[in-house]
Amino acid sequence: MNLTVRKRVLTVAGVALAGLLAGAVPAATAEQASAAAPDIPVANVKQHLADLQSIATANGGNRAHGRAGYKASVDFVKAKLDAVGYTTTLQQFSSNGRTGYNLIADWPGGDPDQILMAGAHLDSVTSGPGINDNGSGSAAILETALAVARAGHQPDKHLRFGWWGAEELGLVGSRYYVGNLSSAERQKISGYLNFDMIGSPNPGYFVYDDDPVIEKTFKDYFAGRGIPTEIETEGDGRSDHASFKSAGIPVGGLFTGASRTKTSAQVQKWGGTRTAFDRCYHSSCDTTSNISDTALDRNSDAIAHAVWTLSSGATTPPPGTVFENTTDVSIPDNGPAVTSSVTVSGIPGNAPADLAVGVDIIHTWRGDLVVDLVAPDGSVYNLKPYSAPDSADNVQATYTVNAAAETAAGTWKLRVQDRAAYDTGYISSFRLTFP
Repeated sequence: MNLTVRKRVLTVAGVALAGLLAGAVPAATAEQASAAAPDIPVANVKQHLADLQSIATANGGNRAHGRAGYKASVDFVKAKLDAVGYTTTLQQFSSNGRTGYNLIADWPGGDPDQILMAGAHLDSVTSGPGINDNGSGSAAILETALAVARAGHQPDKHLRFGWWGAEELGLVGSRYYVGNLSSAERQKISGYLNFDMIGSPNPGYFVYDDDPVIEKTFKDYFAGRGIPTEIETEGDGRSDHASFKSAGIPVGGLFTGASRTKTSAQVQKWGGTRTAFDRCYHSSCDTTSNISDTALDRNSDAIAHAVWTLSSGATTPPPGTVFENTTDVSIPDNGPAVTSSVTVSGIPGNAPADLAVGVDIIHTWRGDLVVDLVAPDGSVYNLKPYSAPDSADNVQATYTVNAAAETAAGTWKLRVQDRAAYDTGYISSFRLTFP
């Protein structure tokens, strides 16, 4: 996991699975897909970790970007995938004057216009072999990919796996991959699942809260096994899912904790000690001894469950689907209009005649503001007109808009303009709720 990147990305919570969300899996189909997902042998995952440890030991103690240990790690994973029928692509890039590589593996079959992707960064820091960070995620998705081949799995969606380089330098590899996709290619990726540190020795069980369908898939899996989860916050925006999320691709994933200290409440919930989730984070002691077999086993099985479930079956969004942006947007005093956006996908056909538009604007004189909803095709629906005498604070309301003439899928914007001087504020949140 990368410590240097703290870029704040838009929080788009909602059913944003462009093709996953060609909706959520109906209950019966999800159960069938779950039942078909194999148990991932943790011994196999641990063997991959032992192999990555051996590679690091033979190459100066690390598997960092631009070093021999990283290229040997890529070659190791690629050989495993080539042997079972994947089409692999080695994508080369440069960072810090050194050559880096992404490894992409496509499983034959499935709808090429609906791609479910799982990924993990394969590089370590220079100070250690990176077995938890992030051999754990890399080994788990490798074994999941091999399980797909063993089962001859042929899901409805196309499956793609990715191993990223130079994540520890600022998500360089995954940004390069996403940046080199055309707009059409990006739209085909219905969901990206990220796994960065899933075997921490003092583990927690954290689920990303980005796309609700992916989030629910993981939460339901753990709940069904009596394992409580929490929303992941320590690494938000600091791993490769951020590269996909910033491009409007729905994301989700799992995490077992890094340098933060496990709280007393978390110790009660998960066991362990009131120390760091991973005391060897970014250190030379991040070796094969720095792994919780239990966490690695549980998360590897959860990955397989998500890959089988989310790649299979027709999907329809659940009722009350919410798309929300909670990133603050400053409103210039008596200045140009600003916008907050959400990307809606997976909602078939047109928007409803009773689209609920939730607005939370903090402002010291709301009468100065004009507030509009802008549909994906540019159509404008006025929510609040300019009303200078209205001196109350804030605009906090839910408006109902007849948007039945609009296609639901696409980027919707809340547009706000301050048309008078002296008072200031910001958009706190904007949400669309589809019945």
